[in-house]
Parts: sequence; C-alpha cells; structure tokens
Amino acid sequence: MASLTHSLFIFFSCFLCFINAILVLGSRSNFASFPVAKDVATLQYVARVSHGSPLRPADLVVDLGGSFLWMDCDSGDVSSSNGFISSCSVNCSRAKFHEPGSKTCLLNTNCHVFPDNGVTGLTSVGELVQDIVAVDSVDRLKEGEITTVDHFLFSCAPSFHLQGLASGAKGMVGLGKSSISLPSQLSSSIGHPQKFSLCLPSSSSSSSSNGVLVTGSGDTLFGAKITRSLAYTPLVVKQNGYSIHVQSIKINGRRVGFRGEGRLEAKLSTTVPYTTMESSIYATFCKAYVEAAALMNMTRVATVAPFGLCFSSEGGLVPEIDLVLQSEMVKWRIQGRHSMVKVSQERICLGVLDGGLEQGSPIVIGGIQMEDNLLEFDLDSSMLGFSSSLLLKGTTCSSSLQDSKLKQFM
Repeated sequence: MASLTHSLFIFFSCFLCFINAILVLGSRSNFASFPVAKDVATLQYVARVSHGSPLRPADLVVDLGGSFLWMDCDSGDVSSSNGFISSCSVNCSRAKFHEPGSKTCLLNTNCHVFPDNGVTGLTSVGELVQDIVAVDSVDRLKEGEITTVDHFLFSCAPSFHLQGLASGAKGMVGLGKSSISLPSQLSSSIGHPQKFSLCLPSSSSSSSSNGVLVTGSGDTLFGAKITRSLAYTPLVVKQNGYSIHVQSIKINGRRVGFRGEGRLEAKLSTTVPYTTMESSIYATFCKAYVEAAALMNMTRVATVAPFGLCFSSEGGLVPEIDLVLQSEMVKWRIQGRHSMVKVSQERICLGVLDGGLEQGSPIVIGGIQMEDNLLEFDLDSSMLGFSSSLLLKGTTCSSSLQDSKLKQFM
C-alpha cells in the first residue's frame, strides 16, 4: 500500500511539473541553446549558462558523460531564487535513482548527491538545489527569445572540486542519460524532443568563434540543409556517457588490420582533448599511419609530448582517417586539422594518443576530432547524427550564434 501511495505521489508530482511547464513556456519552443567556447589553456569546452535571481552567467565545462549540472555556489552573489531540496522529496529520488542504497531518507535534511569532476575523475559530496535557468529558445512567432525555466535542479559542490577545470569555470554541465541532466530537464520543462546537438568550436580567439549546445531540435538554428544531410549511426547510451561501434578503420582508403577482428566501441568525450586508443590498437594504427604518410612523402620528426607521431609541416596534405561504422556507406571521416595538431611552424603531430592497456573503451574520440562537426544525440531513437567537418559545407559551428540574444550575457 505504501508503495502504491508513493507511486501515485510521483505521478501527480510529475503531472503538476508538466502543467507548470506549459503555463510558463507554452508549447511553442522547440529548442534551447547555449554558447560554447574553447579554453586555449586546457582545450576544454565551456558552456555559458545564465541562472539565478538576478540572472548571472556561469561558465561550465561541458561533460558528455556527466549526470547533472554542478557548480561552486559559495563564490559570487547569492541567488534569491535558490532553494535546497529535501532528502525525502521526489526530486531527490530522481537525482539518486541510479545510486545504490539511496532509497532511505531523513526528515528535515537536505538531499545530498555526488558530483563527478569529469576531468580529474574525482567525486565529492554536494547538496541538490533548484533555481531559475535562462535559455535562448524559439517562439515560432519570434526567434531568439530569452525565457526562464523555474525549479531547475543542480548540485552545489565545494570550491576544491573545481580543480583541473578551465580558469574561470564554476563547475560542469552534464549531458548524460540522467533524469536531471541538462537535456533531460529542458526536454520535460519546455516540451521539446529528447535530443540535443553539440557543435564544438575549433578556435578560441574571440566570442565570435563560439560553438553551441542545443537541446531539442536544431533545425531552426543550423538550417534544414545541414541537419538533413547528417549521417546516422546507432548510439550506445550508458549511464556514464555515449559510444558508437566502429566496424573498421581505414587510412587513405586502406583498411587497418587489428588482431581479433571485430567491432570496436568508441566512446565520445568532451573532457579528453585528443582521441586515445588502447595500446595494442594504437600500435597497429600508428604502424599503418606511418606507412600511409611515407607514401605521401611526409617526413617524420622528433615527437613532442604528449604526442607519439610527429611530422614536418611541409607539404600540407596528410592521410585521411575513416571510422567505418555500421556499413561501408557510413563513415566518420577525420582529416586535416581534425587529425593533426600544429605544435610549431615546422612540426605537426597526430592528434591520436596511446590510452594505455587499461583504457575503459578501446577507443575514446576526443574533442579535436569532434570540432566543427555537428553531432545530434537522439535519445528517443538511440541514434547519433554527424555531419563530419562543417568546413566542407562552407560553414562553422560559430555561424549559428550570430543572432542569439544570449550574447548579452556573454
């Protein structure tokens, strides 16, 4: 009986949240967007999220595998709309759904969660709170309108938990498959599809070179011509992030032969700057890459940490890398500046590193390989859409933000 009462309580609470979302935002918004900048020192990607009363911007490092948004609440002005969440509330149960032993609660105590620092791998204890978040959304009659979402859930974390993050960052924004991640909360509050898109910038020179994080449909922002040209591959959705399956790897059209042929899981990560491979896979890949480079008359030079392969920058052309996905017709092509890192005027290095023998996934696709590549994470259909380089289509990630009213908070 107690279980039935609890279930009914959760149902009516969710129903009231849904009604509140309709009253606040209406049914016209189909996306929300946030500008994303690249930090030159750490190569991390930082989203700007405006929150609180009065509204103030917070720079948050993007974490594809993070379960929720967390930030240091002790620095800066106190928000008048900020409120703690009770440990016996429905929202606390939502936040701790996947935590073992989280079914019990104590009356008159705050809800505690465990925010992860996706850069350092450290976990701390934080308090779950709710506050107002501003989004740049679309009204079908008026584009680029700033609106607010009430009762947005996130975690406060101690100041020391910011270790390893970009200078000025106040926390991290988690985009993982969790009921209180940023995409999940905005989907239920605004009523748009269970999907989000990420377009990471390759430059960090100015605010005009920003990329963008979009929850909901990105058609309005990027245009139907680009979104309809996306290729799709099955998306493996896990609690700690997203992966795709790579059937084979080709370098300049020639298949790389790995020991124990079979598909390889490739995790997508915004907290790792360069793609990493498990040591045995990396060794085979590097051998094939060197052979392809030699055929193009590229000259190897001394390596520079952390890179394992470096070449003279003379010539300009470098081997093309294809990640062959569910069929030979579906390939993620990595070429040019998405595969090479310029470390000096005379030297370029391959942006693929040895991840060691105990790397969790055989391949981890890092940030540089995802830059200027529109990625659409459709959580309803468990599919990943990808454009490959937008430069080949005559545009960049930054072009989508030129008319955004959120620039007033930047």
